[in-house]
Parts: sequence; C-alpha cells; structure tokens
Amino acid sequence: METKVLSQKPLGNLTQFWEDLKAIAGPYWYPIDRKGRAFSEVIASWGMLSLLILLIIGLVASNAVNSFVNRYLVDVIIQDKDPSKFLNILLIYALTLFLITLFTAFSRFARKRIIINWYQYLNQQVLEKYLGNRAYYKINFRSDVDNPDQRLAQEIEPIARNAVNFAAIFLEKVLEMLTFLIILLSISKLAAAVLLIYTIIGNLIAAYLSQELDKITQEELVSKANYTYSLTHVRNHAESIAFFQGEKQELNIIMRRFNTVLKNSISKIDWEKNQDIFNRGYRSVIQIFPFVVFAPAYIRGEIDFGQVNQAIIACSMFANGFTELISEFGSSGRFSSYVARLSEFSQALEVVIQQPKQGSIIKTIENNHIAFEDMTLETPDYEKVIVENLSLSVEPGQGLLIVGPSGQGKSSLLRAIAGLWNSGKGRLIRPSLEEFLFLPQRPYIILGTLREQLLYPKTNNQMSDAELEAVLQQVNLQNVVTKVDSFDAVVPWENILSLGEQQRLAFARLIVSHPNYVILDEATSALDGENEERLYQQLHETKATFISVGHRESLFKYHQWVLELSQDSSWRLTSISDYVSPKK
Repeated sequence: METKVLSQKPLGNLTQFWEDLKAIAGPYWYPIDRKGRAFSEVIASWGMLSLLILLIIGLVASNAVNSFVNRYLVDVIIQDKDPSKFLNILLIYALTLFLITLFTAFSRFARKRIIINWYQYLNQQVLEKYLGNRAYYKINFRSDVDNPDQRLAQEIEPIARNAVNFAAIFLEKVLEMLTFLIILLSISKLAAAVLLIYTIIGNLIAAYLSQELDKITQEELVSKANYTYSLTHVRNHAESIAFFQGEKQELNIIMRRFNTVLKNSISKIDWEKNQDIFNRGYRSVIQIFPFVVFAPAYIRGEIDFGQVNQAIIACSMFANGFTELISEFGSSGRFSSYVARLSEFSQALEVVIQQPKQGSIIKTIENNHIAFEDMTLETPDYEKVIVENLSLSVEPGQGLLIVGPSGQGKSSLLRAIAGLWNSGKGRLIRPSLEEFLFLPQRPYIILGTLREQLLYPKTNNQMSDAELEAVLQQVNLQNVVTKVDSFDAVVPWENILSLGEQQRLAFARLIVSHPNYVILDEATSALDGENEERLYQQLHETKATFISVGHRESLFKYHQWVLELSQDSSWRLTSISDYVSPKK
C-alpha cells in the first residue's frame, strides 16, 4: 500500500486537529478509563511536567536578572570605575550565568524525559491495539490505511517530541518576550509600543509563510513515504524482480518517486529561503532599533550606557524568542500530519476489531472436535460466497484433504477455522486455537535464533541442544546447525533456508509442540516425495487430527476424507477410496 495525501490541510481544521490531539494525549495525561494508567504514573508525569515549567520560569527569570546585572556591570566599568564594586557585580554576573546554564541543561533534560516516557506509552498502546484481536491482520483489508509499519516505526515518536518541544519553547519564548518587553517598557514606553506593533505585523507575515511551508512539508512527508515504500517493495520482491530481469523498470519507478521527493524538497528550500530572509531581516531591524532609539538619548545624557546595553539585550532576546516561535510554527504542518495519521490509524484499528455491522457472522463454538454445521462462508467484504451450507465433521485422529480449483476458497476455509474470517452464517465447532498448529505454504520465519525458530510459538519452552538435534534429524534438517554452529545464532534464516527447508522446519515445530490439531495449507509443496512422506509419517505418529489443502495426488494416501470445493460455491465430501477409484 502506498501513502496517500491527507485530505485535511495542516492545522486547517483546528477543531479536528484538537480532537485528534486530545484522543492521543488524553489517555496519558488525563486517563478516565479505570484500566488505563496507574494513578502513581500519572502523578509522576505531571510532576515531571511541573518541574519543566518551573525550570523554564527559572530560566526566563535568570535571563531577566542577568540583563540588569549586565547593565550595572557596564555602568561600574564606564562610570563608577570602582574595583571592589566591579568584583562584587562580576561574581553576581557569573552566578547568574551559572544559573542560566543549570536551568537550560535541566530543562532540556526534563523535556527529553517527558518525551521518551510519553513515546514509550504511546508506542506500547498502539502496538497492543495493533497486535490485539488480530487487528494487524484485519487492517490489511482496509484500503484507506497505508503503511502501518511506517506509522508505527516513524510517526509516533515525532508526536511526543514535537508536542513537548512546541509547548516548552512556546512557554519559554512567550514568557521571555513578555519579560523583556516589560524591561524595555521600563526604559522607554514609546520604544516598547513600537516594538509591540512591529511584532504583531511580523506575526501576520510569519503566519502566512508558515502556512505555505506547512503544505509543502506535508507533501514532502507523503512523497518520502512513497519513495521509502518503493525501496521496501524491491527488497520484499527481490527474487521475482531478478527472475524477470526487471531492474531497469524498478529503477524507473524508484527514480520517478525520488524525483517527486526532489521536487518537493526544492520547493521547500525556496520557501525556507523566503522564511530565512524574513526571519533574518526581522531580527536585523530589532537589533538596529535600540541604537536608533536609545543612542541619541545616551548622547544627550538622558540615560546611561548600561540602560542602552540592557535595551540592546532586551531587543535581542525578544527577536530571538520571536524567531524560535516562527521556527516552531513552521514545523507544525508535519506535526499536525503525524497527529492526523496516528488518529486515523488508531480509529481504523478499533473499527477492524469490531463485529461487522453490514452482514451476519459465523457462530464459533469451542468443543473437542471439528465440525461445520450448515456453514456459509463469505469474503470479509461480503461480496463473494466461498462455500455454501457446508456440513461435515472431522473425526479425532483422522485427516481431511481439501481440494478444488485455484482461487475457490480452500485456504479461506482454513482462515475460518483459525478465526481470521467469520463473515457468513451457520456454526463452526472447533477446539481452542491453542490446541492448533498452522503450517502455511510459506512458513513464518521469526527474527530470532534457531532455537526460537523450532520452539515457536512457545519460545519460553526449554529443550536441550541434543533434543533439538534429534528433532532436526527427524525432519532431515540435521545439517542446518552446521551452517551457524549454534542453536542460539541470530541470522537471516529466511535467506539462509530454502523454501523446502523452511517447510521442514515447520514440521519440526510440529514435533516439538505436539499439537492435537494441525492445519496444513500446501505445507509440502516445495518438497520431494521422499521428504513429504517422511513428514506426513511424523504427523501420523503424533495422532493429531489434521486438515490439509493441496493438489498433489501423493497426498491422498495420508488422508481418509476429501472435501472438494466447486466454482459455484457447492461442495462434495467423499472418502479417499471413492474419490480416487473413478480416476483409476
């Protein structure tokens, strides 16, 4: 799936943005669910936030005091020329600088701790929702939700970081600007009034520049996501591309997307140039302003040089504060995009785990056998009937083989047993899913050690190396350990093992876990007859009840019954002997 352009403009719909932000921030800062965060954790978060606010206030106050100390220090040097006063004020000046250093360092530390704690909570909450109730599987049927992996990996942390940084910088710079405006007011009311009017005009211009830059930033975010996806697509389909020798075509596709990224980046650079010119020009005027206003007054003897120096500092701090605010507002477009996308993703996860409203669902009953009672299975979107009014029972210890034309829902029936698809009507009776082991055509290879591969999904089980070696011997994989010299080596197993070896590895999991029920979806399609026979013999020795999907006639001898699905959603259940005999 590709990333789509968001329908809403950055911060264009403030009401929607605020609702999305509350939905994301509320459970962390204002939990109302009894099953939410512990009260002690909430108090700790607010305590850290309160500490950050106090540190910011301390920093602004220290900067204000420092401007007065600097003023007196200049007066002592130029007017009083008193060494003892100079040393005393110099010590105070050094102390204020030391305090500014401490407040700056600890405020940044507190800010980063708040960010990492909030990020950790957000990440855990979204992952739990993503991996709970099989939402990670069901979300793939939603065409309006793109790149879940990117949203999880790249778009959660920026929300916490941008929100905390923006709030902290906004508070600090607004307090700073107000403080130094008051200081300037104490020196000259006229100068303060002119500076305030100048700031209002500057804010209007900055808001326009930021709005245009927000649009470009959002487009850049989308284009980069599409470019990243094209590279991931090549990695995931490397073998197919190599077989087709499609490198040139893939390069053209990737370069088209890269050119879109480049175009957006160039457009962003142009607008950032305009913003930089404005920011620098705005600051330059403010830096010249105190000399124009206060230098003549000093020359006339109306104020001392220390006041001139303090006015220069006040104007400079005011200009710096304004520039940083503009910079933060300039990044608000990306922030609002992240908020909108995470809110959209979170809402989609909640929707997919709910029972469908547009159609009926199959009733699942847990019992100690597998049976279908007048069951009609449909695709999740209710647009196609896969099998209609299916009624049969699989006796314990027996094997059922499902056959039929390609694309007629053989694997879909297995999905219904696994609880992945439940659109339709009728009843499905099966044991608890914990008693099942599913062996797909392409086995799932986890990111872990060989030991974990064999023990999956119950990787907390304990088995010695000798026991695992015996299991590998049973499935004709005894040479795998020699490739890595250890059961605890972490290597890219999906690249090291062929598909046939991966299918044998899946049967090794069967031997390790001893399931009562096994579902096989063409689980031996990449194996030769000898290995297939060896593995099905191992399956028979477990006394498990199993259901297989396959096309090979060699599978007939391992099963007692055949379920044949037809293109018109009808079905036929026959014994293996009756199914095979007409073909002889």
